[in-house]
Amino acid sequence: MGNSCRGSLGDKEVKSLNQPKNRSGNGELPDQQPSSGGPIDNLNHPQKFTSQEPSKHSNRNPKPETVVENDETMNHNATANQGFYVIGHKTENIRDLYTLGQKLGQGQFGTTYLCKENSTGIDYACKSISKRKLISKEDVEDVRREIQIMHHLAGHKNIVTIKGAYEDPLYVHIVMELCNGGELFDRIIQKGNYSERKAAELIKIIVDVVQACHSLGVIHRDLKPENFLLINKDDDFSLKAIDFGLSVFFKPGQIFTDVVGSPYYVAPEVLLKRYGPEADVWTAGVILYILLSGVPPFWAENKECQTPPLYSIRF
Repeated sequence: MGNSCRGSLGDKEVKSLNQPKNRSGNGELPDQQPSSGGPIDNLNHPQKFTSQEPSKHSNRNPKPETVVENDETMNHNATANQGFYVIGHKTENIRDLYTLGQKLGQGQFGTTYLCKENSTGIDYACKSISKRKLISKEDVEDVRREIQIMHHLAGHKNIVTIKGAYEDPLYVHIVMELCNGGELFDRIIQKGNYSERKAAELIKIIVDVVQACHSLGVIHRDLKPENFLLINKDDDFSLKAIDFGLSVFFKPGQIFTDVVGSPYYVAPEVLLKRYGPEADVWTAGVILYILLSGVPPFWAENKECQTPPLYSIRF
């Protein structure tokens, strides 16, 4: 809400811009606290994206949390009830179709596994979302919409392809194409920054993804280097956009007021609670800045200051 490919785990540690929501005790995955001195979370001074030590698939560097405002609590027992379908209908048993393998990564709401299709032997990634962690009506709607949007965007070469969605009494499983090349975030850490030529090629891919989403009436709302995975670790341009847990459908002229996104990347209009698809364009610009410099454009030790100054907006 990662590798989707290796974890599209939305991996969103859901936080309010003002105070954190308490998600503890609602499932088996503990909250992960970012360690001090990480590449982004401890910026006393502008600095390159650097890693203290090499990270492996399930131990990635600390990243900015996704932030969400507003929540409507629902009966927790209802989501755990076997008769409750997050997807909205009964599905086939995923274990009749796939064999789940090793864990590839984990996030706030679920875990991503390697899975093999029994009929073909083809490897995919399976993002398993714990229904016990869907503690609000909004959480359930987010998962349903994520699946719907992934189907809606299917076919674009730089957007991860969904294979299918399944549900059992405890989990919602989203099976999708496997991306073995890691995150763009990790690649920036390794390189420090890109040349103008390579940054231009990468941002062209990212902007094309934004254009494709907007042309199909979708705002991503959480674009960031962590949400672009590589199909091939040797090809920086084999990007796939992932994690549509905060994405929404929109109509021309529609204005959104809910505050969602990630520190460092969120557009000023989002913080002012009056925005549309142009918020994705701002975020693409922030990514370009980071590609070229290895430094986020808005940094501070205080998380409340990791967002752009609001006085920069004019309507």
